[in-house]
Amino acid sequence: MVTYGDQAAFISAGGYHHHIGLNTWHSKGASPAPEYAPGLYHTAILYPERKDLAVALKRLIDAKYPVTGASDHGVSEAIYLNDPDGNGVELYWDRPKEDWPVDAEGKLTMFTRRLDIEGLLSLNHDSLD
Repeated sequence: MVTYGDQAAFISAGGYHHHIGLNTWHSKGASPAPEYAPGLYHTAILYPERKDLAVALKRLIDAKYPVTGASDHGVSEAIYLNDPDGNGVELYWDRPKEDWPVDAEGKLTMFTRRLDIEGLLSLNHDSLD
């Protein structure tokens, strides 16, 4: 929605003034937080539809932004990356609940498998341009 030079950015969905505010007002020049210390593990951003996740992935690829992982969890598909400060970011969409994997007793059976990136990117090419 708005940036303040290289010090802050305010991002939003749907035109609201901001849902997330990012800034370097107290951290500029500081070293990254230790990897194995208490703190934020990652930020997760939920996309409404699979095609929306495909658009985000294509933008990352076009920008040559490094992706650190991509997984199919049965209930969701996720793309993982780090922000410029090294904080983890998960971009994902949830499958409809009726498509979630369950065992014979109806218990949820999540998993972590390789994401079909080619299949994701093959969604409606027109919406990815």
